[in-house]
Amino acid sequence: MSNSERQQPDQILNAENGIGTERISSNEVSVTNSVTEPAKVMRIGSMVKQLLEEVRGAELDQGSRERLAEIYERSIVELTDALSPDLQQELTMLALPFSDGIPSEGELRIAQAQLVGWLEGLFHGIQAALFAQQLMAQQQMEQIRQLQPGPLGNKADTASNSVPLPGTYL
Repeated sequence: MSNSERQQPDQILNAENGIGTERISSNEVSVTNSVTEPAKVMRIGSMVKQLLEEVRGAELDQGSRERLAEIYERSIVELTDALSPDLQQELTMLALPFSDGIPSEGELRIAQAQLVGWLEGLFHGIQAALFAQQLMAQQQMEQIRQLQPGPLGNKADTASNSVPLPGTYL
């Protein structure tokens, strides 16, 4: 293996899931956020989901369909601004514009449901990446504890060997 191959990070989680985690070396992890403004994405996602629930059983007149279409399109623009380029491209490919004229109730509901589903997938990907990162950090801490000499470093060995610990005891 050449030096250039060793310096290339291994992709642990795909960036399409929200956060890409790369292994730089065996003990070092770097997290690359694919969501540049997570709070904004969460707010918009919650709003779109709530709108979908509100209009699910309601009869929509022409004015409400126009307004809902405007909100949907504006939500796509705002979400795109808060995402990395790869997620922007994915969202743009999935969130197709409405045909000319006012969309039907069915078109609006399908578009919103698709957006809500995509956002939920994004959130699950972020949660999975964070869980993996926490797990790796816990493993690293355990390795550090096992390597440290002294009373705090290897408690299992001192307890099983009944070696007295240094210090003053009463």
